[in-house]
Amino acid sequence: MRLRWQLTQFFLLIGLLVSGCSSQEAFNPERLTIGVVSYGEGTVSVDKYERLQQYLAKQTRSIVDLEPAYNELQALEQIRRKNWSLAFAPPGLAAIAISQELYEPLFPLQGVSSLERSLIVVREDSQIQDLANLANTTVALGEPGSAAGYYLPLYDLYGLTLARVRFAPTPKKVLEWLSKGEVEAGALSENEFERYRKEFVPTQFRVLHKSRWIPAGLVLLAPTVERNQQENIKNAMNEAPSDIIGDAGYVPGAGVPNYQEFIKIVEKVKPLEKHVRQVPAVLTIEPKNATN
Repeated sequence: MRLRWQLTQFFLLIGLLVSGCSSQEAFNPERLTIGVVSYGEGTVSVDKYERLQQYLAKQTRSIVDLEPAYNELQALEQIRRKNWSLAFAPPGLAAIAISQELYEPLFPLQGVSSLERSLIVVREDSQIQDLANLANTTVALGEPGSAAGYYLPLYDLYGLTLARVRFAPTPKKVLEWLSKGEVEAGALSENEFERYRKEFVPTQFRVLHKSRWIPAGLVLLAPTVERNQQENIKNAMNEAPSDIIGDAGYVPGAGVPNYQEFIKIVEKVKPLEKHVRQVPAVLTIEPKNATN
């Protein structure tokens, strides 16, 4: 009898241990990463997303990391590797993520309105008066992934031969090079130009060219996120408190802008990329049927 009781207790204990292990294995939270572009203002910029990070962790029962990229080139690499589950993407990155990496657009971003444009800027005392005058000069562009700093200016400079293209890691660096006379012209967004130009007084700048309109940036969801979790994230972000939404800078309930035309521009510029780092930089495309 005593032996039977001991065996019963033994098997009961084994059952509890197995049950406990199974429960621990069942609760294996998914890890999500929110990616943002911060242009070197890491602490200030990333702080805006911390409450969203905490909120999504609670609502999705996941471990949520927050990862800043300090320029578009870093961000582009993370998107290509699918390292960002949720990306707060400016327009250039958004176009690539949607068309090439199958990210899904969720919401438009605040602060990147449909009135945003790319500018090509020169010093006020420059003799350059139009885009054709940029032939055989040194021009500063942003990194690949930037709509205003890279794709649109390349599109608008098509047909020119430049002495050299320099790639600025941030929009502020474009104006710094201009102010020092290290480049003859530089490309950046209209908002960035207005934001940084006063930091270079007494140097005065002049807008040489304005591009077509740029669509708003987007919040994007990676294709690697499990389907049920995708729905959890969408619902949580739609229903988030207004202060969290305001800090993170997205617009729930608003229509996602049409990116088809902008994606076409990015695709047209792509063949130029093998020329743009050459010296000189010949911004033309040889016909496919060209013969020697």
